[in-house]
Amino acid sequence: MTTPTKKLSDAGVSIWLDDLSRERLISGSLRALIEEKDVVGVTTNPTIFAAALAAHRTYEVQVKELAAAGTDVDEAVLAITTDDVREACDLFAPVAEATQGVDGRVSIEVDPRLAQDAEATSAMAQRLSRTIDRDNALIKIPATEAGLPSITATIAEGISVNVTLIFSLERYRAVINAYLLGLEQALENGKDLAAIHSVASFFVSRVDTEIDKRLDAIGTDEAKDLKGEAGLANARLAYRIHKESLDTERWARLAAAGAHPQRPLWASTGVKDPSLPDTRYVTGLVAPHTVNTMPEKTLESTFDHAEITGDTITGTYEQSTKVIEQLAEVGISYDEVVAKLEAEGLTKFEDSWSELLETVRAALDASR
Repeated sequence: MTTPTKKLSDAGVSIWLDDLSRERLISGSLRALIEEKDVVGVTTNPTIFAAALAAHRTYEVQVKELAAAGTDVDEAVLAITTDDVREACDLFAPVAEATQGVDGRVSIEVDPRLAQDAEATSAMAQRLSRTIDRDNALIKIPATEAGLPSITATIAEGISVNVTLIFSLERYRAVINAYLLGLEQALENGKDLAAIHSVASFFVSRVDTEIDKRLDAIGTDEAKDLKGEAGLANARLAYRIHKESLDTERWARLAAAGAHPQRPLWASTGVKDPSLPDTRYVTGLVAPHTVNTMPEKTLESTFDHAEITGDTITGTYEQSTKVIEQLAEVGISYDEVVAKLEAEGLTKFEDSWSELLETVRAALDASR
């Protein structure tokens, strides 16, 4: 029997798991998801690492070794997280080889405290790439205004990038431009464009969470009818921008030199509203050459009962535009919402990074 995850993969959507821990690697649960549920990549973030360090004793031996060596907390965090990512890269290496590097990818984020410092972000991206030393790693850089030149600089060095925390269509256009600039500079630098890959992580459910809260406050019938619609509409319009960016002379020149398109990645795809179908941000965002990175709960729901019916994005652009227009008509500012979501997203990552540092600091102190 063809499973829903197999159908999703056949429709052109790469399934990546939004979770990584040493426990997953040691127990074989990640390998099982690759073999049984069509998972072809993994994404991480500070929140995921903080949870993994707090929940699992599988890090105790390494923490004791780091403590004995007198390693400070920042270097300890770097060592622990990059070791997990390197091992995951090795696990996904056959997938990377089979897909010529398109999938089999493992993402790790730069220190979110550097999000407003382009130079420091670029330097850390290069350090992470050197430390992990695997071709199928992706370095995650937030799509802040300061992050845009870092994306360009990192791509120009031949390092593959996952651009994260994208909420607005305007910022997404800027992300695409940053990627193309990076490819153009990489070409000038003599880099092999065929070795460079990138995804652009467009967040979905958080858009609905924020906008639906505002729609409830407005309380009119017109407002209530728009609940649960903004996240899909925003992402679908992003896919249109992606397609349009490939239909240009600029892209044609880069493609002729071996460049790969920067694929849209649907992030934040766990459904927060229990009144909505639990696979809404999977079944509603099916299109070729995309990635859906799912928390395990969403992956399990998708495998169990998602109805995959083919492309659900192409042909929706007029209706999606209408949704955004109707939000403005009932008094919701799209620009205000996406700016708030970016700021909150950065704060959440910074808080999780602080939690991660405190967890590791306490473990180091206990081992000394």
